Amino acid sequence: MKALDNNRVFLALIHYPVYNKAGDVIASAVSNLDLHDISRAAKTYGVEAFYIVTPLVDQQELIKRITSHWTKGAGGKYNPDRKEALELINIAASFDDVVKEVSDNAQGRLVTVVTDAHAHRENIDCDRLSEILKAGESLLLLFGTAWGLTREFIEEADYVLAPIMGPTAYNHLSVRCAAAIVLDRLLGVET
Repeated sequence: MKALDNNRVFLALIHYPVYNKAGDVIASAVSNLDLHDISRAAKTYGVEAFYIVTPLVDQQELIKRITSHWTKGAGGKYNPDRKEALELINIAASFDDVVKEVSDNAQGRLVTVVTDAHAHRENIDCDRLSEILKAGESLLLLFGTAWGLTREFIEEADYVLAPIMGPTAYNHLSVRCAAAIVLDRLLGVET
C-alpha cells in the first residue's frame, strides 16, 4: 500500500459507551499508555487529531495533567518528540462533540469507521478505506476500550472495519496495538 496524499484521518478512543467483562455498559478508565502510544502512532502516520472521549470529569482532568506535563511542562523539554505527539490529543465529553468538531475541520464528507474484534456481515477492509480517502472523504476511526464498543454504537457508524486476525484463535489485542496495525495498513508506506 502506498502513502495517501491529502488525506484527512482523525482518531477517537472511546471510553463510553463500552462493555465491561460482565457485559455491562460502562465508562472505562483512561490509560496513560494509551495516550502516549496511540498519539505517537497517530503522529507517525500523519493523523490530524486524536480524541479521547470520556464523560467522566475526573478522567478528563487526568488527561489534562498527563498531556500538560508533556506539552507545556518539563516532559516536553526533556522529550520534544513526545511533546509533538501528545499535542494531537483532544478531550471530548461525548462522541457527538467529536463529530461536531471534526466535521467543522474535515474535508469532504466525514465517514465514521468503528473497529471491533468481531466480524460483522458488512465489514470493510483497509483497501476500501483507502479508496474512500482517495475520493476526498475524511475518516474518523473509532477505537473502543475495555471489552469493546456497544452494539448500538457500532450500528450507528458508517462502516465496521474487518477485525485484525492472527494465525491463532486468540484475539484480544490491546487497543494500542490495534490502532498501530490499522494505521499502518491504511497509511503505511512500503519500503
